[in-house]
Amino acid sequence: MTTNKYDSIYQELAKKIDQGIVKAEDILPSENELSLQYETSRETVRKALNLLAQNGYIQKIRGKGSVVLNVEKMRFPVSGLVSFKELSKTLGRRTCTKVHEFGLIHPDPYLCKQLKAEPDDEIWRIIRSREINGEHVILDKDYIYRKCVPMLTQEICENSIYEYIEDELGMKIGFAQKEFVVEACTDEDEKYLDRNGFDHIVVVRNFVFLEDATLFQYTESRHRLDKFRFVDFARRGR
Repeated sequence: MTTNKYDSIYQELAKKIDQGIVKAEDILPSENELSLQYETSRETVRKALNLLAQNGYIQKIRGKGSVVLNVEKMRFPVSGLVSFKELSKTLGRRTCTKVHEFGLIHPDPYLCKQLKAEPDDEIWRIIRSREINGEHVILDKDYIYRKCVPMLTQEICENSIYEYIEDELGMKIGFAQKEFVVEACTDEDEKYLDRNGFDHIVVVRNFVFLEDATLFQYTESRHRLDKFRFVDFARRGR
């Protein structure tokens, strides 16, 4: 069986990345340099690079080139419902939470739709960045019904809101509905995250319910795309 030239280039470069010969954050040679190295056309090289990008090995960044991603990304569970504090214990990395904005608001039409709220409802708005190994790589935008959580403080938000709700208020958090999308970075991402040149971000939208099925929280959790992989376990039912 014959192998396409672009596929053999892809396999060779992917193997070098997997083995650590080419390391995360390295810049691959340009298309011109690779075409000379492999004695092939730029179009063939471009196909190989596109395949590397599709499989999570590189990210093409304007002005930089093809940046090698960390293939040992931090694992974030898709189906679990855990706080960042709980998740931090499994990451094996230095973590810190910084609260940038905190207070009560009345919901705009977008939040009214997401939370099924009324315009005169009071909503806690918390904007937090999550620092991992010295880099701010997650931006969490939390919106919580005050009627469900009457009191919050910045100190609680810096520690764990879920721990406070369950241990101090004695409420039980039941389940969440999640939506995953990739979006262009916003001004807030630019302001609060270390983007490292990336112009897109992975957004996880969470609709979180108490055990009695009351919707009490809407969250947009914005992750720098080179730092995480989202994992799940699925069992086939018959």
